[in-house]
Amino acid sequence: MLSDSVIDPATSRAYLETHYRVHGEPPFALRIGQVSHSLLSLYMHYDVDCAAFLTGCNPFSRKLTEIENQERQKSLAEELTRRSLIFLEGIGQHPSNNWPGEESFLVLGLEHQAAKTLGQRFEQNAIVCCGADGVPQLALLR
Repeated sequence: MLSDSVIDPATSRAYLETHYRVHGEPPFALRIGQVSHSLLSLYMHYDVDCAAFLTGCNPFSRKLTEIENQERQKSLAEELTRRSLIFLEGIGQHPSNNWPGEESFLVLGLEHQAAKTLGQRFEQNAIVCCGADGVPQLALLR
């Protein structure tokens, strides 16, 4: 629940409004609370029933340098590869605020609890979890 979080309400609102773009073929965007037929198609193609959209960038919303964020993303990609997970590159970008877009991954077949644990490990305030219905939901981690 948003009110139980230590995350600033304005930041939580921004997460809810963000467009989570997947650089798939074709590219598409996930929106919190809205079914994604493109995501459901990926589920069928890869025979999975869940996914998560997460980043290693800007831990706890502290802006890092581009190089630091690239290193964190590389580390996240290595972890996903070690786990033999299928992932697509993406970017989370609010449509109107000044926060820079964050390089991210859509990880197919990553269940909710495992995604939350990974997000916490990479010091994220929140991640996006998608269940079998193809509806992205915001999961606050703090």
